[in-house]
Amino acid sequence: MRKEQVKLEAIVENHYGSGGIMEKIEAGLKLADLDISSLTIDDLAPVDGFHTRGRMATRELAGLTNISASDLVLDVGCGLGGTVRYLADKFKCRVAGIDLTEEYISIGKKLTEYVGLSHRVELRHGSALEIPYTDERFDLVWTDHVQMNIAVKHRFYGEIARVLKPDGRLLFHDVFRGAGDAPLYPTPWAEDESISALATESSARKTMEQAGMKIDQWLPKGPESIEFFQKALARIEAKGQPPIGIHILMGDNAKEKIRNYLRNLEEDRVSIALGMAHKDSS
Repeated sequence: MRKEQVKLEAIVENHYGSGGIMEKIEAGLKLADLDISSLTIDDLAPVDGFHTRGRMATRELAGLTNISASDLVLDVGCGLGGTVRYLADKFKCRVAGIDLTEEYISIGKKLTEYVGLSHRVELRHGSALEIPYTDERFDLVWTDHVQMNIAVKHRFYGEIARVLKPDGRLLFHDVFRGAGDAPLYPTPWAEDESISALATESSARKTMEQAGMKIDQWLPKGPESIEFFQKALARIEAKGQPPIGIHILMGDNAKEKIRNYLRNLEEDRVSIALGMAHKDSS
C-alpha cells in the first residue's frame, strides 16, 4: 500500500478511535439499567449501529436478498460489529467483520462475548483496501458507510469483488456527494474534508461495474434519512442525549455533526442510497 494511503488510514483510524469508548459504553449501559451479564443485540443497537437510520436500515438492507444459515458473510468496515452480530443472531450464519479502527474491533469482540455470539462471529483489524481473506471466500459482502473515507474507490470495490464467490452478493448502504454546494463539516465520518472522499452516485455505480459487479438494486434513501435525523434532533433537544447511543462514538461535537449531516441531506450536499449488486460470473 502506498505511503500516502497508509498515512490517510492512520488519520481515519484516529478520527474514529478516540480512546475510552468501552468505558463510556459500559457507563451508558449502567445508566440505562442494563446488565452486562444478560445483554441482547437489541440492547446494544442504539450504540453499535453507527450508520444512518441504525437498525431500521440494517433490516431493510438485509431484506434485499435471502440470507441463509449456510452463507459465509463479511462486513467490510464493521465498526463495533453491530451488523455482524445482528446477522449472526437473526440468520444463524457465520459472519466475519473487519475494521480499520483497532479500538472498535477490541470493543466489538467484548460485546460479541456479552451477547453470546462468539461461536458465529469473527472480528479482525484490517484495511478495506487489503482485505485479509483469500479469493472467492464469501457468499455475501456487506458494507455500510465506509467508502466515503476511501479515496481509491476502484481498490475498495476491487477487493470486495476479489473475496466474493462467483455470483456472490454485495449489500451496500452509503453516503455520496450530492448536486448541491460543498458539504458542511464536521460530520459523523469526518471533522473536515481532509478525510472525506465522497463520490457521486453515478461515479460509484461506474466504479462498482468496472470492478466486475452488476447492480441489481439502487434505492435512494434521502427522505427517510432526513426524517430520521429530524426526529433524533428533536428528541435530543427535548430530553438530552440518551445514556446509550452513537453520540458516544462521535465525541463532544456529536450534536453539531448530526445537525450538519441533516442540513447536508436537506440541501442535497450529500445523498444516501442502499442496494445490492452481484459479482458477474459470465
